[in-house]
Amino acid sequence: MLVYCRKFECKTILLNGLKNKKIYHAREGQIAKNLTFNTFTYNQVKIYIMNIKYAHTNIITKDWKELARFYEIVFNCIAVPPIRNYQGEWLEKGTGVFNANLQGVQLRLPGYGDNGPTLEIYQYSEMINAERHLANQKGFGHIAFKVEDIAGVLAIALKNGASKIGELSEHHFDNIGVFRFIYISDPDGNIIELLNWS
Repeated sequence: MLVYCRKFECKTILLNGLKNKKIYHAREGQIAKNLTFNTFTYNQVKIYIMNIKYAHTNIITKDWKELARFYEIVFNCIAVPPIRNYQGEWLEKGTGVFNANLQGVQLRLPGYGDNGPTLEIYQYSEMINAERHLANQKGFGHIAFKVEDIAGVLAIALKNGASKIGELSEHHFDNIGVFRFIYISDPDGNIIELLNWS
């Protein structure tokens, strides 16, 4: 959480829930004109909390069209036009990839409207090969889809190039319900969790 206040007021808010938050000094002009904030008052001091929203998850692949097709067929993701075709100094600078050139598509995720987070499936013109992803490997772990029929979605996924990593498992959590899940991998080896609750 990014917490902003006017410089002369900041010492008065380092209490309770804000104790471990980094406090940024902000000029009144910044608060009023450049940034959008949620605000609340604490000890008669107006606190500004920057609005933050999850935007997308990105998967890099060797064939973006094929991998996008997998997510469209199995999970009903919908392509959001236009097809992305990016290159130039701005991309190289932001990604840190020399001579960066990528193509791909953003997919609208199931269960969200037009403004929901997306799944980006991109392909660089020059790729680096890496080892297969493991569930307990450091770094990006998996993405998850909540589905009504795990067995049905699993069957469709396997027909379209997915592989099982684990087996369908379930666990009863007291006062919550029964959790069912399985880990699979997409055709590129990225880990997907299929889950539901009852």
